[in-house]
Amino acid sequence: MAAGRRDDGALGLVDFCLFLHLDSPDSPENSMAEAERWAATAGGPAYAIDARTALKVTDDGVEVVSEGHWRLFDRGERIAGA
Repeated sequence: MAAGRRDDGALGLVDFCLFLHLDSPDSPENSMAEAERWAATAGGPAYAIDARTALKVTDDGVEVVSEGHWRLFDRGERIAGA
């Protein structure tokens, strides 16, 4: 889910929200500061990920696969990242 969009439902398939294109030169509005503001209103776990990051979702949970930059927020606070 990119910045500025309010529909974080993810079609009900996962129980987290996404902030895409983190710190992309093509999307300067998608800064970490904006991701932090967005995460504060996400209402649950939220990932901010760049183009070099993917999420692998299985029955066992979520695995971050990254050679880039990402953060996991829970209730608006950063709790993990690289």
